[in-house]
Amino acid sequence: MNLDQARGALVQEGRELLVAMEEALLEIETSGYSADRVNAIFRAAHTIKGSAGLFGLCGLISFTHVVESLLDQVRNGEQRLDGAMLSLLLTCSDYIGSLLTAVEEHSEAEDPNPVLRDYLLSQLNEYLDQTDVQADYPATVPQPLASGRLDTQQGETASSDLWHISLRPNADVLRNGMDPLSFLRYLGRLGRITHIHTLTDAIPDAARFDAESSYLGFEIEFDSTASKQEIESAFEFIREDCQLLILPPHSALEAYIELIASLPEAPQRLGELLVSSGALTTYELQRVLALQDATPPPASPLGTLLVEEQLVAPPVVSAALHKQKQTEERRSLEQVFIKVEVGKLDQLIDLVGELVIAGAATSLALHKGDTSAMAAANEGVTTLVERIRDASLSLRMVAIGEVFQRFPRVVRDISKELDKEIELLVTGADTELDKSMVERLADPLMHIVRNAMDHGIEPSELRRAVGKSARGTLRLNAYHESGSIVIEVSDDGRGLDRQRILAKAIEKGLVQPDQILADSDVFRLIFEPGFSTAEQITNLSGRGVGMDVVRRNIDQLRGEVEVLSEYGLGTTVRIRLPLTLAIIDGFQVRVADETFVLPLDQVVECVDLGEQVSQHDLLSLRGEPLPYVRLRQLFGLEAGGARRESLVVLQVGQNRAGVVVDQLVGEFQAVIKPLGQIFAQNKVLSGSTILGDGSVALILDVAQLIQRASSASEAPRRLLCEMA
Repeated sequence: MNLDQARGALVQEGRELLVAMEEALLEIETSGYSADRVNAIFRAAHTIKGSAGLFGLCGLISFTHVVESLLDQVRNGEQRLDGAMLSLLLTCSDYIGSLLTAVEEHSEAEDPNPVLRDYLLSQLNEYLDQTDVQADYPATVPQPLASGRLDTQQGETASSDLWHISLRPNADVLRNGMDPLSFLRYLGRLGRITHIHTLTDAIPDAARFDAESSYLGFEIEFDSTASKQEIESAFEFIREDCQLLILPPHSALEAYIELIASLPEAPQRLGELLVSSGALTTYELQRVLALQDATPPPASPLGTLLVEEQLVAPPVVSAALHKQKQTEERRSLEQVFIKVEVGKLDQLIDLVGELVIAGAATSLALHKGDTSAMAAANEGVTTLVERIRDASLSLRMVAIGEVFQRFPRVVRDISKELDKEIELLVTGADTELDKSMVERLADPLMHIVRNAMDHGIEPSELRRAVGKSARGTLRLNAYHESGSIVIEVSDDGRGLDRQRILAKAIEKGLVQPDQILADSDVFRLIFEPGFSTAEQITNLSGRGVGMDVVRRNIDQLRGEVEVLSEYGLGTTVRIRLPLTLAIIDGFQVRVADETFVLPLDQVVECVDLGEQVSQHDLLSLRGEPLPYVRLRQLFGLEAGGARRESLVVLQVGQNRAGVVVDQLVGEFQAVIKPLGQIFAQNKVLSGSTILGDGSVALILDVAQLIQRASSASEAPRRLLCEMA
């Protein structure tokens, strides 16, 4: 994994830890103090600081260290976590999030908000003992070299006058509450660290990166008069959680050879390997590399030059070359892993096993020439393929709780800003949807929630005046319905004023004064760009932007949004999205020579039209009026020779409509392919798919078809209802 990938893993894990930190703080505010919650907050800050230390992110490290110090005092009972401190820690969490964003954008050298940083540090320092805050890390104090060295070994020795310390902390050292970097800094009391070579080979790829695990190793050149026992005592508290090897000055060559052989990392280059082991300094390596570059080709190998320059003994070079060869062989066998939930993977493996057995049965039937057995085996294979498809798609599914978990903090902050009492209720957080939709849902939901809190829920005194409880309720709910996921944002506020919305729409020229609209059509007007009925502009809303963004984002996800409201009682904004953007169960229909696909989950029934069709795009189906649309007219196709037309009844939520087609083909699995920009404005089309014969079929957007059919038949529907 390269450095950018590692930084990306740091940012991702850091944001997840901040979410956990916010959740614990909000739980303390609502449910009271808990030692477990405080420990969770401390661990989050501690882990973020430790991960930042891997990359030397000084700004993030120093700020998080002060936060961690305060949290340490809280968990030790030295400080009381009151409301003011809780608000301060939440703001600190936001600021740490901005530091992580700066890391992601490679702009960490500049503080994203120096004024806020100074303010937060001053507030934190009011809680902390100033001496504890300033005692960040012990300073390094150079020590004079003694005339004699301790612990030297006999025999052929290396020429170094420095101690060499090889340190490999175990992966769990951070989880045990120990920071290896603090022990390295403590060495400054015993002497002077002249060089540190940090080894990053153990850092995994982003999918397997764990911010609570220690991945780094250190090779240290140390100048000191201390004894080996004194130096080793600096690592006493992590001695059982690390691999530690200390080589005195002028150690025997065999000691360096053993160190090279024991290195868990494996640098690709010989020079890096020798520097890591302490047998060669960085300056010496650069000098020999410059000499190698200046030599006319063919230049001598690096190992030969090191021996000729008497910088490294031949046995040490041989040991390093042997280690390098082992590295290359091992890396050639490396595999790439991804993180998958074990239960889903086990299910997929079981299904693949069943498919192998079914395939063997098919081959046997084919060999025997048994037609009936072949048909049965083929049916079994088809069923298993569908189940494997569903299991494979489930690997993409994540709980919508990833989106919902950010709103408790949003509701808390906005309710305080508006001086309203608002309670958030979340249900259905375990409902799953395609992970590609998760992040794209965050902004639309944020706009809806902010509008509900600002315009929908009344202040406490107004709620009491109309007989409501002083505390308003905001609900987030998600559930599956007819092959879709439905997300609802509901409030028990004042509701939408139909007449006010209609008057504003007439003023803006969106509707005509004599135009008759259903409630759903009127409420849909709030999604028009620039539409707002707010009497005053606030920091949250009122400028006429936001709700049009909601509709645009939902449209891009092939979803629909509707508004249900009752004046004085509340409003519900309902978002309906497909479960996946990859594969669907489709229903093929034909009109003229064209094939169209309808999502099978939204097909209710198929009816032979006969002579039932009226002249007003409306028919009576079992006594109920049903609007419909002819695909032939909709797409301008030539008249065909179909003797009998069929009606496919479609339903989305509570809305129904029909489409008239020439022929019903049947069910099949459709792999959704996106359409080009040329079709971006055609709302009736949601994608395309490739049929078995290689031809292309268009996938129709059922919600748009129903809306088009309902709008075209609104006047005939009212006439029919009056006649009934």
